[in-house]
Amino acid sequence: MGAHSRRRFLQDTSAFSAGLFVGAGRLRAGGPGYEVTETKVISLDGGYHGWPTVTRRKNGDLVCVSSGGREAHVCPFGWVDMIVSHDDGESWSYPQVILDGPIDDRDAGILETDKGTLLATTFTSLAYVPTLEKALADPDSWEADRLAKWKGAHNRISAEERQRHLGCWMIRSEDGGTTWSERYRSVVNSPHGPIQLSGGRLLYPGKVLWQGEQRIGVAESFDDGRNWHWLAGIPTRDGDDAKNYHELHGVEADEGKIVVQIRNHNPANARETLQTESTDGGKTWSTPHEIGVWGLPSFLLRLNDGRLLMTYGYRREPFGNQARLSEDGGSTWSEPMTISGDGEGGDLGYPSTVQLGDDSLLTVWYEKMAGSPRAVLRQAKWRLG
Repeated sequence: MGAHSRRRFLQDTSAFSAGLFVGAGRLRAGGPGYEVTETKVISLDGGYHGWPTVTRRKNGDLVCVSSGGREAHVCPFGWVDMIVSHDDGESWSYPQVILDGPIDDRDAGILETDKGTLLATTFTSLAYVPTLEKALADPDSWEADRLAKWKGAHNRISAEERQRHLGCWMIRSEDGGTTWSERYRSVVNSPHGPIQLSGGRLLYPGKVLWQGEQRIGVAESFDDGRNWHWLAGIPTRDGDDAKNYHELHGVEADEGKIVVQIRNHNPANARETLQTESTDGGKTWSTPHEIGVWGLPSFLLRLNDGRLLMTYGYRREPFGNQARLSEDGGSTWSEPMTISGDGEGGDLGYPSTVQLGDDSLLTVWYEKMAGSPRAVLRQAKWRLG
């Protein structure tokens, strides 16, 4: 790391200590060479930002969406923010709200399709309700202004309307994010949204939420993301419960193979990433299997040279984000590369990665940093050896 980049890193973090970049720019045994050249905060407002996704448009612009406007990890205030960079992440725009429903809008995904359309995804949640009910039962435990704010947000709509607003949602923009459609349902949800297949079809590996059985599988779209229908379920491993599979993401590898990774909370391989594959366009899937990766959830990217890259949150010491490479279409994965390892705790992660024009990499994640009640968006620039 050059002196200028190191100075910028020291200025942009409040929790720097000796040995913070464990593994950065060095090899772990049997692992690929890499160098982290810069790490910085890219949030420009004071709110809590969570669960971002970044994508690189065909014109070179970077678009990042996240759940913004928040007070905390769980609260009733989330909306979908968008920030844009025209200079490979050197600078970012102030956040623009692109979707704000009457209940909490959470994880935000983003994709530019082959036709240049931006698709942004989110899901809505009432996970804050037990916290609010506890506060209402003991109002002296909360500041009056805070409790009034939560009550006011909750009571914007009726109980029946709140249930109707639960769902998996998508919006689309055909003008580069200047204007957006009304939200519409997308069948499934996952934090980082759908993927584009080489034949023009869109595939959305995800989970069905709020509508009956909590199954995982894939939806597909043939009309640039306007309409989605269920294509196929992903089987459950023996001894697992499908309700403990979460937060899928996929990538198309060589020779028509599609790789999907799954956040696993079953007792076997708990908090590991599982993987499933399809060789028939997503119609059938292998039984999920372990790949030896502790950490979650994963984002998958096919690099310009055909290798696959997975980036994922690492929520034990050293708290941060890691990446691994596959040179055989996801059959095996390298030893981990540490993109960041200076986290205060587990309220971080959901890293997504793009490859820039010079083949270097840029990863964005969210993180609650030391000394702050709010989580911010952070970015790392790095390069493979």
